[in-house]
Amino acid sequence: MFEFILSPLLTSQIFPQINPTLLSLNTNKISEIMGRFLPCPMPCNCDKHKDSQIFQTSQISDSSSSNSSLTSQLSLPSVPSLEHVVFASSSANHQSLVTLKGHTSYIFSLSVAGKYLFSGASNGEIRASASHGGASMYIDARTGSAVKSITVINGKLITAHADHKIRVWRIKDHSISTAKTNVSANVTSNSNSSIAKLKLTATLPTGVDRCIRLFSAGSYVEVRRHRRQTWVHHVDAVAALATSADGALLYSVSWDRSMKVWRSTDFRCVESVQAAHDDAINAVAVAVDGNVYTGSADRLIKVWRRRDGESRHSLVATLEKHKSAVNALALSTDGSVLYSGACDRSIVVWEKGRGGGMAVAGALRGHRKAILCLAVVAEVLCSGSADKSVRVWRRGSGNSYSCLAVLEGHKCPVKCLVARLDRMCSEVDKKSEGDELGNSYLVYSGGLDFDIKVWKIWVPL
Repeated sequence: MFEFILSPLLTSQIFPQINPTLLSLNTNKISEIMGRFLPCPMPCNCDKHKDSQIFQTSQISDSSSSNSSLTSQLSLPSVPSLEHVVFASSSANHQSLVTLKGHTSYIFSLSVAGKYLFSGASNGEIRASASHGGASMYIDARTGSAVKSITVINGKLITAHADHKIRVWRIKDHSISTAKTNVSANVTSNSNSSIAKLKLTATLPTGVDRCIRLFSAGSYVEVRRHRRQTWVHHVDAVAALATSADGALLYSVSWDRSMKVWRSTDFRCVESVQAAHDDAINAVAVAVDGNVYTGSADRLIKVWRRRDGESRHSLVATLEKHKSAVNALALSTDGSVLYSGACDRSIVVWEKGRGGGMAVAGALRGHRKAILCLAVVAEVLCSGSADKSVRVWRRGSGNSYSCLAVLEGHKCPVKCLVARLDRMCSEVDKKSEGDELGNSYLVYSGGLDFDIKVWKIWVPL
């Protein structure tokens, strides 16, 4: 049979709902891929999805991206595993605290804001629960579009969506009173608790931004053939969000290959980097030194920075090592180490050299399928994979890393992660001679099985 490769331009016209990561396709596979959309948007072998009809036509583009991310490629043979990588689960304790249920669709995003855990799903629901692992979960908002990413900036919840929009929510505590009855004592008492209530305060781009740019010819850019749009608009799913260290700027990246910068005081769009990559952008991370890292389906990680005296970001470096789509990025607290996860099953570790540039230090291996999400807290790195597991790594001295735990329990791929310090131990916590000191962490994992699991990890000092 005669075979040819469809050009990205032609494919985008024929299949406008398909994410750009699928634009280079052999024609004898197109029918196979299109056939996946209706029965099950994600090949996670989860029985729950067989009877679920939660995806609408507008969400087909979202599922196509997940198909791409879940496709496992060969691991990177050219990158050596880091020295002294040992499995050290015997020295760390972990337990599953609770499984939060309530979502009726795939969980795409998680974020902790104070005492609340917020989760976003493919059906557009935003749910909230207590971040300490409370068993109850309630609907906070319905948006009608898949929630791709959640972050918090200056006390506001920011959500990115498949409908190309970014929404800003005000978080407000709402007190509720519950009655508890002691049957044996025949006494009823009231207890007060609080839940988070979200109020939509803005949708980006704001009306002011749209009106200002509407009548200016210089504000329009070509987003695809025969279509122009003002540069403040994303024209495809907004895949990820990140904030600057001082909370002054919000960064968004999209499958439209652009990166946009928003001012947090009034959420005006102050900059747009069009065609930042050659393919869909899946991840963004911002370091304390101002460097911005973007990961794309074009297999590249790009480094952006505002040079002294300049108001716009410019490309300062391109990191090339992955052989498949980059799905996730995470930075160490001081920004000296960058972690990148891709469909090649490896987590590449990049370390900052004396010249300030990032260089490959090695790779962390162990996952059997694509890396879908990463989270860093202190010296601990957590990775979620299409193999349905979460791995917990600790950075030691030099280039040494140890795998502290493998968290298993999800029935489908783990799509999102967030981690935070639960308790930092000190000498006063030593109960008796010989007790070992350590820190405890809470890890939240969201999966395509509709569940959120809360894990507690104790890591020795």
